[in-house]
Amino acid sequence: MKLTIRDANLADAATIADFNNSIAEETEGRSLDMGVIRPGVERLLGDSDLGRYWVAETDGKIVGQIMVTYEWSDWRNGMLWWIQSVFIHPDHRRMGVFSALYKHVESLAKTQVDVNGLRLYVEYNNKRAQRTYETLGMSSPGYQVMQTIFGDD
Repeated sequence: MKLTIRDANLADAATIADFNNSIAEETEGRSLDMGVIRPGVERLLGDSDLGRYWVAETDGKIVGQIMVTYEWSDWRNGMLWWIQSVFIHPDHRRMGVFSALYKHVESLAKTQVDVNGLRLYVEYNNKRAQRTYETLGMSSPGYQVMQTIFGDD
């Protein structure tokens, strides 16, 4: 399988929004409001200060995606890139698509003087994903994510 990784653009918004909905269905058993997620994807695609998406294509079809957002770390005097919205189409899983996306993002991050690392969150019970991340050199920092979300149903 020949895989191409490229920056996502506005023409990819519908596919990315659909993939994000698939993530929510698979991980949380819920559907996202496409009237919210689609404009949210379009907004990020139009403003790289919010984050960036990359897509993986084969035969001209998007088969995977990855997004990063940014966190300023005063402890490191630099940025951490948070990996989010990872989705690989089920027909292309376990074929190296995520690894290719991750390595692409990692190589780009390493070229940025002010980027000090990559982070992501993963469900405690998703042991397969954790093994994949460990294989790519990631480790658990021992933190647990806590949150307050406003207006979430």
